[in-house]
Amino acid sequence: MSKTFSKDSFKKICDQLAKGDQDLLHIIRAYGYPPMWTRPNSFATLVHIILEQQVSLASALASLKKLQEKTKGLSPRKVLRLNDEEMRACYVSRQKTGYIRGLAEAILKKKLLLENLETLSDDEVRAELTSLKGIGNWTADVYLMFVLQRADVFPAGDLAAVNALKRIKHLAPVTPKEEVVAVAAQWQPYRTVASMILWHFYLSSPSRGKNNMAPVSEK
Repeated sequence: MSKTFSKDSFKKICDQLAKGDQDLLHIIRAYGYPPMWTRPNSFATLVHIILEQQVSLASALASLKKLQEKTKGLSPRKVLRLNDEEMRACYVSRQKTGYIRGLAEAILKKKLLLENLETLSDDEVRAELTSLKGIGNWTADVYLMFVLQRADVFPAGDLAAVNALKRIKHLAPVTPKEEVVAVAAQWQPYRTVASMILWHFYLSSPSRGKNNMAPVSEK
């Protein structure tokens, strides 16, 4: 079973990371501990993560709330009852509508059992999720980090985390992904918590805000 973290261990892990990395220590001293972001293991959570692809957090949340209001309880069956026009009225693009419907069908047909993912390794969870159209590594990373609290995930496709890392490590904007991943490797086996410190820095820095944190696109 992959290593996880909890509310009881989160700040201790932050302290351990800060002890070994002055840059992370400076972030915590300047802005405090990061929030321990968590989400329930549910269909609605995966829909939310899909909606967050390539848009601001505020836009994704507005769309999620519209869907929740429209369905009066977001579920696979209720989503599949919505037509294209109703999905558009909830600010869901045609492409993401297809992704969400595919996810709903996979759950209803028991091709994806969310509760079973809790017992799988990180690689197995990633393989299960990315087998679905519209779910790529970024969505799988967020699910592993926020839902399953897996401790050692670095979201290499997340612009906010990557840009924060480049900034604190004084890396060039054009630094290759492989080099960024190599730098993040120093935080093993707690790259998830280190990433949360990076997100905290990104969101707390001047001219940044929670509405600006957006990932790159998925497949």
